[in-house]
Amino acid sequence: MNDLGWIDPVLGAARPQVMGALLRYFRNLDTAEEAFQEACLRALKNWPQNGPPRDPAAWLILVGRNAALDQVRRQTRMTQLPDEAVLSDLDDAEASLADRLDGEHYKDDILRLLFVCCHPDLPATQQIAMALRIVCGLSVKQIAQAFLVSEAAMEQRVTRAKARIGSAGVAFETPGAPERAERLAVVAAMIYLLFNEGYSSGNSREAEARKPLAEEAIWLVRLLLRLFPTEPEIMGLTALMLLQRSRTKARFDKDGNIVLLEDQDRSLWSQPRIAEGLALIDKAMRHRRPGPYQIQAAIAALHARAKYAEETDWAQIDLLYANLERLQPSPVVTLNRAVAVSKVKGAQAALDMIEPLGERLRSYFHFHGVKGALLEKLERPDEARKAFGQAIALANTPAEAAHIRQHLDRLSAG
Repeated sequence: MNDLGWIDPVLGAARPQVMGALLRYFRNLDTAEEAFQEACLRALKNWPQNGPPRDPAAWLILVGRNAALDQVRRQTRMTQLPDEAVLSDLDDAEASLADRLDGEHYKDDILRLLFVCCHPDLPATQQIAMALRIVCGLSVKQIAQAFLVSEAAMEQRVTRAKARIGSAGVAFETPGAPERAERLAVVAAMIYLLFNEGYSSGNSREAEARKPLAEEAIWLVRLLLRLFPTEPEIMGLTALMLLQRSRTKARFDKDGNIVLLEDQDRSLWSQPRIAEGLALIDKAMRHRRPGPYQIQAAIAALHARAKYAEETDWAQIDLLYANLERLQPSPVVTLNRAVAVSKVKGAQAALDMIEPLGERLRSYFHFHGVKGALLEKLERPDEARKAFGQAIALANTPAEAAHIRQHLDRLSAG
C-alpha cells in the first residue's frame, strides 16, 4: 500500500479505546500517551507493508502496552522484551486480544478516561480541554477554535491541567454513581464539542476525514445514555447529535462546498436517524425537566419535521431560542435567535437584536456574516459589503470565505 493517507484516520478513530486501555494498565497519563505514540510509530512502519490489522485498536493496545513495559524493564534492569521483529508478529496475540475486547470492558475504558480528564479538581474549561486533547487527540489549535480563544491560551490551559492531574494524585478508578452525576454535565459538553469537531467541517473532503470524530461522539453519547437512561438532558444531547448528523449527505454540493440548511435537498436526510432523534426528544420532554440540550434538540426536530424549508415553524423556533437564552445566556444563542426573528418579524427586528452584540462578537465570523445578510435584505449595500468584508477576514476555512463572496457577488450584480 503506497498511499499512507488511510493510516491517520484509523489511528485517530482508535485513539479513545487505546488510550483508555493504556491508562487502565499504567494509571499515568504521560505513560499512556507515550505508549500510544510508540504504538502509532510502529503502526506507520508495519501497516504499509503488511496491511491494516483485523482490529487496529487491539493491535495498538498490545503494542503500546508491550512498548511501555519494555521501557519499564529497561529502566529497572529487568529482562527485555523480544526485538522489534518478534513484537511485530502479532497475528495470534491480536486475535486473542480482539476476542476479549467486550469481556475486558474496553468501551468502559473510554468513559473512565473521560471521567479522569473531567476530575472536579480541574476547572470546567480545563476538564473539557483535557478530554479533547487526551481522549480524542485533537490539536491545541482545534480545541482553541472550539473555545473561541487563542492557541497560546489553550496551550497554557492544557499544560496546567496535566500538571494539576499529575500532582493531585488522581485516582484512576471509574467513579461511583454520585461522582458520575456530578461530572455528567462537563462530560456531555466535551462529547458535544467532539461531535462538532467531526460534524462542522468546511468542505466535503475535510468532513470525510473528520467523520470518525462525529461517529465516535455519537458512540460515546450512546454509552453515556446507557449509564444514565433516565436523564432527559442526555436523551436530548443524543437526539440533537442524531438529528444534526442526519443531514450529512445534504451538507455539501457536488463541488464539495457547504449547502445551507434552508437550501439542502431534504430527501438526502437520513430518515432512520431522524426517527430515532425525534423519539428521543419526545421522550425527554415528557420528563418536564427542560435543559439546553433538549431545547436545541427540539429546534433541530422542528427543522427535521419540515418537509420543505418553507414549512419550518420559525415562530416556535424563536420561542425555543428565547427559552435557551434564559437557561444559557450567550451572545451566540442570541445571534442564532436573530435568524429566527428575521423570518418571523423581519430583518430590521433581527438587526436591532444583534447590534448590541458587536463588541463581544467582533472576532466571530458568523456575527458579521449574519449582519451582512440582514443589511443586504434591508437594501443597505454599502454597510452589507463592510460586514461581509469583515466576515471574509475572519473566515476559518476557504469554504466559509467563498460563501460570503457569493453575497458580495450578488451585491455587485445588483
